[in-house]
Amino acid sequence: MEVNLTLLVGCAVMSGCGVYLLLERSLTRVLVGLVVLSNGVNLAFLAASGPAGDSPFWGSAEPEDMSDPLPQALVLTAIVITLGTIAFLLALAHRSWQLHGHDDVQDDVEDAAIRKLALDDATSDSFGLSTEGQEQDDPVEDRQ
Repeated sequence: MEVNLTLLVGCAVMSGCGVYLLLERSLTRVLVGLVVLSNGVNLAFLAASGPAGDSPFWGSAEPEDMSDPLPQALVLTAIVITLGTIAFLLALAHRSWQLHGHDDVQDDVEDAAIRKLALDDATSDSFGLSTEGQEQDDPVEDRQ
């Protein structure tokens, strides 16, 4: 099986750029990253499917000369799923622009509070201590 090196390099570059853009806070950059990443993955599917052959219609060519239609069907399905995801992200970016005037993803308030509690617990003196003897101080047992 021959593999086209140009397709593989293009797939790697597009996937790397797509992942980099997905990690940004701006929904517009996330959207562009999703498009680039999905195109890179689709290119990987086509590169992995092997060289192009004759069309896979009955009687048009010998079966060993026909191209495999499964990767092409998977790429078509991925294109449709990506289109739906892009439409959803566009709606989120538009709504964020309407509400806040920008499309940056904000920090979650609850997540920040949990992170602060974890940081306070990690720096306290009781972090890492065992729970032995806690049963004696348990308020449920004190009521009984």
